[in-house]
Amino acid sequence: MMSNTVTTKLHAVAHGRTGDKGNRVNISVIPYHDEAWPYLLDQLTPARIQAHFAHKGAGEVTRYELPNLPAMNFVIDDVLQGGVNASLNLDGHGKSLAFHLLDLEVTVPASCVVSG
Repeated sequence: MMSNTVTTKLHAVAHGRTGDKGNRVNISVIPYHDEAWPYLLDQLTPARIQAHFAHKGAGEVTRYELPNLPAMNFVIDDVLQGGVNASLNLDGHGKSLAFHLLDLEVTVPASCVVSG
């Protein structure tokens, strides 16, 4: 890795989108700069994502890599605590889960960080 790296929140490096179906959510992570892709690929492992969502009862996490975009999509099972129709949660659709994921810390080249 480059010597000019910084540790920052993922939201300073990428944005996310979510979708849900039943008790499963998918969260896409799309870096603002292509150069961040290999760093995020190394750090955003299924095991790390599962640990980050453990408090929500996350089951299996599958990562789909889309290097031509570049982006990645995580499918997280059992994270919606029953889904929109079975839970009393305010956000049964899981839209805020992308924000939770973007709160992770990552280490990337300083040039990949978007200030704002």
